[in-house]
Amino acid sequence: MVFEPKYTDFELSPYTGLTRKSWIEAAKYLLGGIFGNIESADKPVVMPRYETVVTYPSKDAPTWRFKAEIFEGLTRSFFIAAPLICEEPTLSLNGINIRDYYKDQVLRAVTPENDNYVYNYSDMKKENGDEYAIYQQTVETAALVICLFICKKEIWDTYTQDEKDRIAAFLSDYAHSYTVPQNWRLFNMLDLAFLYMNGYEIDEDIMRDHAQNILNYYVGDGWYRDGQSFDYYSCWAFNMYTAFWNNWYGYEKEPFIAEKFEENSNKLMETYPDFFDRDGFTNMWGRSGIYRNAATSAFDGNLMMRNSKVDPGLARRICSGSLLQFLKRDDFLINGVPTLGFYGPFTPLVQSYSCAESPLWLGKAFLCLHLPGDHPFWTAKENNGTWDKLKKKETKVTTLDGPALSFANHEASGITELRTGKVVKEKTDEHGMWNYSKLVYNSKFPWECAVRRDAESQQYVIGYYDKKTSEIEDKNARMFKANATFWHGEKDGVLYRRQFFDYELNTETHWNTAMNLADFAVPYGIMRADKIRMYRNPITITLGAFGFPDNGTEVITKNQGDYKAVILKGHDHTGKEKQLCFSIFDGWDDIEIINSTGTNPDSEKSIVLCAKTKREKQYGYEKYFLISQVITKESLEDFSDDDMFPIERITYTDPQKSGGYGPVTIALKSGERRVVDFYGTEGNLVL
Repeated sequence: MVFEPKYTDFELSPYTGLTRKSWIEAAKYLLGGIFGNIESADKPVVMPRYETVVTYPSKDAPTWRFKAEIFEGLTRSFFIAAPLICEEPTLSLNGINIRDYYKDQVLRAVTPENDNYVYNYSDMKKENGDEYAIYQQTVETAALVICLFICKKEIWDTYTQDEKDRIAAFLSDYAHSYTVPQNWRLFNMLDLAFLYMNGYEIDEDIMRDHAQNILNYYVGDGWYRDGQSFDYYSCWAFNMYTAFWNNWYGYEKEPFIAEKFEENSNKLMETYPDFFDRDGFTNMWGRSGIYRNAATSAFDGNLMMRNSKVDPGLARRICSGSLLQFLKRDDFLINGVPTLGFYGPFTPLVQSYSCAESPLWLGKAFLCLHLPGDHPFWTAKENNGTWDKLKKKETKVTTLDGPALSFANHEASGITELRTGKVVKEKTDEHGMWNYSKLVYNSKFPWECAVRRDAESQQYVIGYYDKKTSEIEDKNARMFKANATFWHGEKDGVLYRRQFFDYELNTETHWNTAMNLADFAVPYGIMRADKIRMYRNPITITLGAFGFPDNGTEVITKNQGDYKAVILKGHDHTGKEKQLCFSIFDGWDDIEIINSTGTNPDSEKSIVLCAKTKREKQYGYEKYFLISQVITKESLEDFSDDDMFPIERITYTDPQKSGGYGPVTIALKSGERRVVDFYGTEGNLVL
């Protein structure tokens, strides 16, 4: 089953057809699937688990872990239910009245004598014995107060004073206690703000400390540093929760901080729409990919600010497009519940803090339903922003130095590609590298995990092998992947970064294998002109293209002089046409075709095209530059020769034409010229 709305309006919404009624239908569709798994009104929102994915809590987990799962199910499903309760208080699903269910389950969650009690902070501390432990329940308290606020009239106002006090005491225990020093501070802030708004005493000093810290995580362009990494948490946490906080507390009590939060939200809106592709698709990037279109909640957050700057017609177009990205997939739900994956179940995406109910965080996207029917978000005509303005085959590139993000909107394909930096992961953290260290993230070709120990999509893999053998597949060869990406920024249309392989702080970087990265946008993708920085040889080097869904694929090979291209034509899981072309121009030996199973989030079978080469000499003037290109589109119409082989000539400064020193000039057949020059980047590599 896929979602099929009954109410559509293609005059108001020419791109998606979705209206506010359509969104209400979608909310009922999802919530109906959830309640199809709830046997009776006294049972918690604990969903079936399926064997393809291992999540918390394990069978032998302590009791408090099971309590956390109960709370996740309650509050995250409440995201979807709360606006529906306002719309239709008598709504029943699977024979259960939704309003009465959540009113009762909230009380059960905060009442120690009840089986569904999820533990307050003090009881968690007694159970765990750690003064500074943090618990999943803190996250869920913030979701709870948002939902109680949205359906205030229908639920919160109907509690007795004793019941309100019981809920408030539970919230206060978490609000005033230890939390994670990153986006989690916002959870404590919302709890405190909700209590203040409802007349309960709070420690305003604690509130101010959290708020000023959150503000000082800001890096510019609407993005906040969340720990080390940058990802969608800047959008579904920082730019969503600060909007609620401003309205509940900040505008009144902390106007300076509130003004900054609003200013930052408006700054995000200047470029954030271009983060999505022409169809409104969300890119699979960063941790917690199972939250999917929750990334669009930042638009709702901005619309809650007093002086919102986002274009409401564009905001709804993106929110609706991203909603359809997932609800139109027949593999999106299992047992009526969103899978632990991006589309269908995909174990490599899942993290240790995820349980069967965790994907319901995507319910945050449905909070836009709290906006009344006459709000501009619902009444403005859909428009497609940048995509409506691009010229034929034009690519718009937006580069943000603060969060180290560069995204390219390709008019020719409608695809958005993201290049990132400021990444440091443990060298054994493959999951982290997949989420953050890919060279490029593509909105229509989601990242693929390792297909072979020496080959990965959109990542370099370096191998040191025994000098007695020269085979890449040598079982004794040590393989390294890039776990650190330093950012330099853009100059004359070229983005500069550096990746270190097997990076660790206790080793000086000159003992780390590295690659200087330089890439620039072309009409259908990204061209690479990367320079090898190795401290020892012999080595093997591979570079994979995007993973290609293999549901019957045509493979074509073409040559033009010394240049080679391999083209893949086929369809994704939903039947959409897909095409990819991987071209190598200099520094590479060949392209290998690798077939894989279970490594692609779109389809069970996949293909990864992989360029490969070797460097033999310990010290010697071999070719330093690796020049290649990956282009993609959702059409089987042939790429032109100029698309596949766009280079007119490559000019090296040094006499051996290997790129050992000085700039390298790439002249394109279009008349454009790109100069790649790494000289001086050493002084401005940042994390």
